[in-house]
Amino acid sequence: MESPNRRLIRPALTEVKERAASRSNNTQAKKQAPPDVTNAENFYYVKQMQSKTPLVVVLHDGEELHGTLEWYDKGCIKLTREEGPNLLVYKSAIKYIYKA
Repeated sequence: MESPNRRLIRPALTEVKERAASRSNNTQAKKQAPPDVTNAENFYYVKQMQSKTPLVVVLHDGEELHGTLEWYDKGCIKLTREEGPNLLVYKSAIKYIYKA
Protein backbone atom coordinates (compact mmCIF):
# COMPACT_ATOMS: atom_id res chain seq x y z
CA MET A 1 0.00 0.00 0.00
CA GLU A 2 1.35 3.33 -1.02
CA SER A 3 0.52 6.37 0.95
CA PRO A 4 -0.91 9.19 -1.12
CA ASN A 5 1.22 12.27 -1.64
CA ARG A 6 0.62 14.71 1.09
CA ARG A 7 1.12 18.36 0.75
CA LEU A 8 3.03 19.94 3.65
CA ILE A 9 1.67 23.14 5.04
CA ARG A 10 4.54 25.54 5.52
CA PRO A 11 4.63 29.25 6.12
CA ALA A 12 5.99 31.37 3.33
CA LEU A 13 9.70 32.13 3.48
CA THR A 14 9.02 35.85 3.88
CA GLU A 15 6.91 35.17 6.99
CA VAL A 16 9.73 33.14 8.54
CA LYS A 17 12.24 35.93 7.82
CA GLU A 18 9.92 38.57 9.32
CA ARG A 19 9.48 36.54 12.50
CA ALA A 20 13.23 36.03 12.86
CA ALA A 21 13.87 39.73 12.29
CA SER A 22 11.29 40.77 14.90
CA ARG A 23 12.77 38.35 17.44
CA SER A 24 16.29 39.69 16.92
CA ASN A 25 15.01 43.28 17.27
CA ASN A 26 13.33 42.42 20.57
CA THR A 27 16.48 40.88 22.02
CA GLN A 28 18.64 43.80 20.91
CA ALA A 29 16.36 46.39 22.49
CA LYS A 30 17.64 47.72 25.80
CA LYS A 31 15.84 46.68 28.92
CA GLN A 32 13.92 49.43 30.62
CA ALA A 33 15.17 50.59 33.99
CA PRO A 34 12.99 49.64 36.94
CA PRO A 35 10.67 52.39 38.15
CA ASP A 36 12.06 54.84 40.69
CA VAL A 37 8.86 54.81 42.72
CA THR A 38 6.77 51.71 43.35
CA ASN A 39 4.21 53.48 45.58
CA ALA A 40 4.43 50.62 48.10
CA GLU A 41 5.50 53.03 50.84
CA ASN A 42 2.62 55.40 50.08
CA PHE A 43 0.13 52.50 50.04
CA TYR A 44 1.40 51.34 53.46
CA TYR A 45 1.15 54.82 54.99
CA VAL A 46 -2.36 55.42 53.65
CA LYS A 47 -3.54 52.05 54.96
CA GLN A 48 -2.12 52.73 58.43
CA MET A 49 -3.60 56.24 58.51
CA GLN A 50 -7.08 55.05 57.53
CA SER A 51 -7.15 52.23 60.08
CA LYS A 52 -5.40 54.34 62.78
CA THR A 53 -3.08 51.42 63.52
CA PRO A 54 -0.79 51.87 66.55
CA LEU A 55 2.77 51.90 65.23
CA VAL A 56 6.27 51.73 66.66
CA VAL A 57 8.84 53.85 64.85
CA VAL A 58 12.43 52.81 65.55
CA LEU A 59 15.04 55.48 64.86
CA HIS A 60 18.66 54.88 63.82
CA ASP A 61 19.88 55.57 67.36
CA GLY A 62 17.57 52.84 68.73
CA GLU A 63 14.91 55.13 70.22
CA GLU A 64 11.35 53.82 69.85
CA LEU A 65 8.40 56.14 69.28
CA HIS A 66 4.84 54.85 69.82
CA GLY A 67 1.80 56.42 68.20
CA THR A 68 -0.45 56.54 65.15
CA LEU A 69 0.35 58.02 61.77
CA GLU A 70 -1.55 61.26 61.17
CA TRP A 71 -0.01 62.31 57.84
CA TYR A 72 3.10 61.95 55.71
CA ASP A 73 4.88 63.65 52.84
CA LYS A 74 8.03 63.10 50.80
CA GLY A 75 10.48 63.75 53.64
CA CYS A 76 8.71 63.20 56.96
CA ILE A 77 5.81 61.68 58.90
CA LYS A 78 3.67 63.08 61.70
CA LEU A 79 3.22 60.72 64.62
CA THR A 80 0.29 61.37 66.98
CA ARG A 81 1.04 60.14 70.50
CA GLU A 82 -1.13 59.79 73.60
CA GLU A 83 1.68 59.83 76.18
CA GLY A 84 3.48 62.86 74.79
CA PRO A 85 3.46 65.62 72.21
CA ASN A 86 2.90 64.88 68.55
CA LEU A 87 6.12 64.48 66.60
CA LEU A 88 7.31 65.32 63.11
CA VAL A 89 9.89 62.66 62.23
CA TYR A 90 12.20 62.84 59.22
CA LYS A 91 12.10 59.67 57.14
CA SER A 92 15.89 59.70 56.94
CA ALA A 93 16.02 59.24 60.73
CA ILE A 94 13.74 56.16 60.68
CA LYS A 95 15.36 52.74 60.77
CA TYR A 96 12.08 50.81 60.48
CA ILE A 97 8.38 50.87 61.42
CA TYR A 98 6.21 48.07 62.70
CA LYS A 99 2.69 47.62 64.08
CA ALA A 100 2.42 47.76 67.87
